[in-house]
Amino acid sequence: MFGSIGMPEMIIILVIALIIFGPRKLPELGRSLGRSINEFKKASNELRSTLEDEIRVEEKKEQRAQTEADQKSAINAGLNVPGSDADLASRTTGTTGQAETVTRNTGTGTSA
Repeated sequence: MFGSIGMPEMIIILVIALIIFGPRKLPELGRSLGRSINEFKKASNELRSTLEDEIRVEEKKEQRAQTEADQKSAINAGLNVPGSDADLASRTTGTTGQAETVTRNTGTGTSA
């Protein structure tokens, strides 16, 4: 809409600002404008990074839920998924005809 501002336009804007604010207030006005722009950039960058972090957390939750659902559906279908409860219950050993169930160590203690 405005296009690029060239040198003649910048001079006109500077002259108008000089007339309105005076030569003493103009540097102070420029500094405060620069600070405001920097604060706005910092705030927008923080907002962007926060939103990206939240999106990553939600994606991880969805992936975890999908993995759990896949494992449950595989168990319900009777498939032996490695590491699942159905897989552990199906592994048996022994030669006397008695089945011995193999369990895994979950870090909270061992059971046989």
